[in-house]
Amino acid sequence: MRVLPMRDGHLLFELESLEKTLALHAALEASPIEGVREIIPAARTLMIAFDHLVLPSASLIEQVQNRLSSEASSQPGPIVDIPVLYDGEDLKDVAALLNLSVDEIIACHTGSDLKVAFTGFAPGFAYLSGGDETLSVPRRTSPRTHVPAGSVAIAGEFSGVYPKASPGGWQLIGRTPIPMFDLAREPASLLQPGYRVKFWQISLEEFEEFQTAHKPSPSPVSLETSGPCLEVLTAPLPVLLQDLGRKGKASLGVSVSGAADRAAFRQANRTVGNPINLPALEISPAGAVFKAVGESVIAITGAPVMARIEATNGDMIEVELAKATALNDEDRLTIAPPAQGMRSYLAIRGGFAASSIIDSAARDTLAEIGPAPLKAGDRISIAPADNAFIVPAPTKTEDAHPKAGETVELDVVMGPRTDWFTSEAIQSFLSQDWLVTPQASRVGIRLEGTPLTRSITAELPSEATLHGAIQVPASGQPVLFLVDHPLTGGYPVIGNVAEYHLDLAARVPPGARIRFRAIEAFHELPLPNKHIAEHQQ
Repeated sequence: MRVLPMRDGHLLFELESLEKTLALHAALEASPIEGVREIIPAARTLMIAFDHLVLPSASLIEQVQNRLSSEASSQPGPIVDIPVLYDGEDLKDVAALLNLSVDEIIACHTGSDLKVAFTGFAPGFAYLSGGDETLSVPRRTSPRTHVPAGSVAIAGEFSGVYPKASPGGWQLIGRTPIPMFDLAREPASLLQPGYRVKFWQISLEEFEEFQTAHKPSPSPVSLETSGPCLEVLTAPLPVLLQDLGRKGKASLGVSVSGAADRAAFRQANRTVGNPINLPALEISPAGAVFKAVGESVIAITGAPVMARIEATNGDMIEVELAKATALNDEDRLTIAPPAQGMRSYLAIRGGFAASSIIDSAARDTLAEIGPAPLKAGDRISIAPADNAFIVPAPTKTEDAHPKAGETVELDVVMGPRTDWFTSEAIQSFLSQDWLVTPQASRVGIRLEGTPLTRSITAELPSEATLHGAIQVPASGQPVLFLVDHPLTGGYPVIGNVAEYHLDLAARVPPGARIRFRAIEAFHELPLPNKHIAEHQQ
């Protein structure tokens, strides 16, 4: 067993095989360690999140090591049949790569039962093992920015089905009309750990019939639209409802999500006298215009923006940032695009009213959980202000909001896969200024610079990723994961942004540059009684 650093309160435990990894996970589930917050299993690793203030790393490592020899037992799960139309974009390329015909690829994929080894990446995504070893193929050199929902894909020893449209680097061989994740279904994920899966081939006509019969249910999360509310008049880019997200839901394939800039979000709520977790609006760099229906009190924080209220009598009122401001019935609020930074937050006294799903009203753009993005014509109600809180005096924040062309320094903890890169690549990673490309979203931002070369070129089995992970695909151009990141990924992570710089990372706009500064060098953590651990492996 190896223990690799990620960031304070997070360690990656690497084992020899999928079987040993799942056995250790089962042992930790059966005999929990006090202070462990969450465990994310993957192909060869367990990511353990823990309270490092009460559970020292050395103590955690020792307790995990003590569970290595535990035997895990499990009963075979039910069989789930999944129909597939084999017309994927990569099907012919996969056939050529393996020197097989398309029909032979299909026969291999449908010829054996698979098992759900673990779940991750996104809600409803299951890693299926036990298929025909002939179909072991590498991931794409550069992941796609958009993979359609229902895509059936293969990579390494695994098969999988993308539950939602998302970025992805697996080889696409087909598609299924069966929804993998449906919040109206119990359980929401069709495939659970231990389930067995059988793929079978269908025609286009059958695909369309299945698709009609298995339409996913509408999201149970809805916005209230009665009583005092805000109406969206214009929103060139999505306006999202956010709170502080969903902690501790990784077992469902759900990341924390929530506000991308948490400091600005909290400040907005505090400014209007709200508890800090009440839902507020996250406004993209394109700005937005709203109309008040009823009276309210608002505050705007985050990226420095010009904001003004056009009153019904024609008066124009400039809105000061981080200051509680009255909004009267029929007033128009215009928030201009920011000259610097990325996101603004609009809080309202009482918070915005929305039903909750998985303990949050936040919009997760990767998982597509939470209220749909607001568009022109939509209304969102204001919840009653049940609690009285002291409203602070306006405060000017010193938070940095970079401009295009500026360089931002982000602190990083090196690991867990720094040793997969050459020494020259590690030096290049830390010494160059990385350009933030327009391919930037809440999921992550693609960086551009001198490509990073790897010393280990093998495929990395999928493993857990963190908010702030800097993943490097085969192209050598890093991707910095933000708040809606996938739970697992299959490219090596060279380092993780320090937790105190995560908000700053979310503020960096396209055209700016990022320089990474290592605050902790990469080093494998030692095992107590290491010779015993090696013997147990």
